[in-house]
Amino acid sequence: MIDSMWNGISGLNVYQKALNSESNNLANVNTVAYKSDNISFSDMMYQNGIGKGSQIGSIDKSFAQGSLKITSNPYDMAIAGKGFFIVQDEADSTFYTRAGNFRMGTDGTLQTPDGNQVSGLAIETPTAVSTNASVSQFGSAHTNFLATQSISSDTELRTINTKTTNYENTAVASGTSGSGYKTAPSKIADIEALATEYRSQLSLYASNAVAGTASVAQTSTATFTPADINSANDYISIYIDGNKYEQLFDTNAATTLNKLSDQVSNIKGFTSSVDTTTGELTITSLMPGNEIIIGTAKINDSNMITATTTSAVSGSGLAAVTSARDALKTAVEAADAEFLEISNIVNLANQDTLTLTDIQLKLDSLNVSDDSFGDVSVENGAIYIKQGDNRFLVGKVVTSVFNNNLGLEAKGNNMFSKTVNSGEPIYAGSLNEIQNNTLELSNSELSEGLVNLMVYQRSFEANSKTVTTSDDLLKTAIQLKK
Repeated sequence: MIDSMWNGISGLNVYQKALNSESNNLANVNTVAYKSDNISFSDMMYQNGIGKGSQIGSIDKSFAQGSLKITSNPYDMAIAGKGFFIVQDEADSTFYTRAGNFRMGTDGTLQTPDGNQVSGLAIETPTAVSTNASVSQFGSAHTNFLATQSISSDTELRTINTKTTNYENTAVASGTSGSGYKTAPSKIADIEALATEYRSQLSLYASNAVAGTASVAQTSTATFTPADINSANDYISIYIDGNKYEQLFDTNAATTLNKLSDQVSNIKGFTSSVDTTTGELTITSLMPGNEIIIGTAKINDSNMITATTTSAVSGSGLAAVTSARDALKTAVEAADAEFLEISNIVNLANQDTLTLTDIQLKLDSLNVSDDSFGDVSVENGAIYIKQGDNRFLVGKVVTSVFNNNLGLEAKGNNMFSKTVNSGEPIYAGSLNEIQNNTLELSNSELSEGLVNLMVYQRSFEANSKTVTTSDDLLKTAIQLKK
């Protein structure tokens, strides 16, 4: 009879703990990314074939995926698949969480609601290619947007953004007749043509992010005989890309040659110079890699001159982007404007030894723009901030996985810490996807919890009956002795 009372007491103790566990699940049914507790029971030792009651076998977290809910907060993130976000508290202790209800802290870093820092990969020091060596971030003077491009590869994430000061206002005619003379409209047209080529190369690089090879511009020469240009009835001409450019005799051979060169210089995407002593006209494409069709040159209709061409070389990858950028920068500077390209890079190489740090979200703190804020977007953990037409990479949230999730220690506030049983964290890589504007909900099921509560309640009542029945039997046995 004493055994039966002990069995009942052990049952009361077990189901009290089960009620505590299940009530905690129900209390967290709306907690972001909460992982429910699963309780299991085991019997106790036996003596003469009779058991000594029950005990808690284990209380384990269920790391099953919770439902995903779309939200309006751009900082909200949810892990679809395995893994945990990595956060650090004020004491630099590292914790792991599935809750991605993040926000920007007062210092501009990505944080949890209780102020813990979200760890990830910060951008390297932004690389600036600038006309003005003292200017390395976009400011109010950079009014003309030229390009923005996001590039992704296995080893890095990159954004390239380019703006200029207002070249339309600063462009003026310059140069000497016959030696690269350019009007203001032709300078503006050159910039627009080169900007289109630059954006095209950026797009090609984004589709195949390789180092590549540089592009080389085409150069052609045609040599006129100055002595044959000596009459008011004379004229000289040349065909370029199927169009005829003609210059009537003006004053003398040198002036006539200079004016033909000036016509060519003011074709969009070209520059030209002429040696009036030898009559050699040199035509150069401003766009590296682009082929020019140089046709026949003539003095009047009879003297045919064949042009000599050094062909263009089409480059590829980042090197071709650099070639196009340098040509564009030169054209912008020729219009007395300032050019600025800023590259932001997150290094993904050596993933097993990545250095994690806080993620800064303010563009002025990153020395990218003098305007701090913009519209935030997240692409599989990569954080971008859009400001006007430009889009800047500012960092990447990374996730870790463990060999044994059940070995993690729950610390409250949706956080876990590693233990010997969990093993060391491993970079999750492609084992999951981080979804933006989304939160993972609790995986605690309300209906299942209510059913469990009723089962545990009945079991508790049954075990209490065991205790009272055993007590009654003991009383009867005592009365028999009296």
